[in-house]
Amino acid sequence: MVRGYRGELDLNNAQKTLCRKHAGASRWAYNYGLRRKQEAYKAGQKTPTAIDLHREINALKPSEPWMYEVSKCAFQEGLRDLDAAFKHFFRKCRLKKEGKWKGKCGYPRFKSRKKAIGGARFTGSIRVYPDAIQLPRLGVLRLKEHGYFPLNGKITSATIREQAGRWYVSICAHEEAGEAKEPQAATGDVIGVDLGIKRLATLSDGRTFENPKALRKKITALKRTSRRHSRKAKGSRNRQKAKQRLSRMHARIANVRKNALHQATAEIVARTKPDAQRPRVIVLEDLNIAGMLKNRRLARAIADVGMYEFKRQILYKAEQAGVQVLLASRWEPSSKTCSCCGWVNEALTLSDRVFACVDCGSVQDRDDNAARNLAALASRGVEYRKFCGN
Repeated sequence: MVRGYRGELDLNNAQKTLCRKHAGASRWAYNYGLRRKQEAYKAGQKTPTAIDLHREINALKPSEPWMYEVSKCAFQEGLRDLDAAFKHFFRKCRLKKEGKWKGKCGYPRFKSRKKAIGGARFTGSIRVYPDAIQLPRLGVLRLKEHGYFPLNGKITSATIREQAGRWYVSICAHEEAGEAKEPQAATGDVIGVDLGIKRLATLSDGRTFENPKALRKKITALKRTSRRHSRKAKGSRNRQKAKQRLSRMHARIANVRKNALHQATAEIVARTKPDAQRPRVIVLEDLNIAGMLKNRRLARAIADVGMYEFKRQILYKAEQAGVQVLLASRWEPSSKTCSCCGWVNEALTLSDRVFACVDCGSVQDRDDNAARNLAALASRGVEYRKFCGN
């Protein structure tokens, strides 16, 4: 089993400088390889691969002393990323000719230091400790979160990246077959989950998770900070400071949203609870998020929820917990159908927050009614668009 872990680094000034050098070396190698590939294409020559380009960079090292200050992994992985970018570009071009791809193909572009510092990936000798990680040429780097990274298993790669003034490391851990135990199948009740804007999620068992509305609460301050950044002179120190404040605010908004999603999905899946307390089936709606974002009145509110990220976290967490996840059809009228008698209200609109059944007379919250209908789908012989789980 392959798993990824991400944690924040606690670096001193010397380590931050060395990390910046590695990020710059990776960016330089990417741009160097892209330029050489373009030159070879225009000259009608064979396009050099990542291995050929790395040999050229090794030949340049005697004339460029700064190259000896960073690990060779920074150049190697930057060139491999370039090859992967061209591979995906040609794949999209092929799909576009077949009519299976809409939009741009994404030709690789030069990386600029003005947009972001970037990062670098390391391979080879990587060791993980409870409170630190050891990387090639960087040495032992302290971690802010202790005991999170796995101490057993093979670490194939580690990637450092800067975001809003903070440095993070992501590792790819390969667990042995004996260590990756199959999860026990859950035997709890079926749960239907209805996503919304007013509330993040409403469950069929009565539980609700509030939407933090991270962007909406900070939209005024974000506009003010963005306006101050745009009014600073380009290339000035004050503009750089304003850019850092703006990036920190964006990161803060994203972290608040991500924290709420992780807490909600973890509580729904209940991975650490006994088998009888974990839901055996979780039913979600297969929402058309891209289509919903075309509504200019609700696009910002829908994007602020993070519905796709909610589904993604539910899918992988449920797989690790032995819980089945069913995605109901996006055309299923879960909000318009009465969960008591099955009467369908075709005239129901988004502004109607209370569902009143004309047939049986039941009055209930719109989201609660939809969640109960989703849970009831698990016992019916309906077809689902996708099935995930054990």
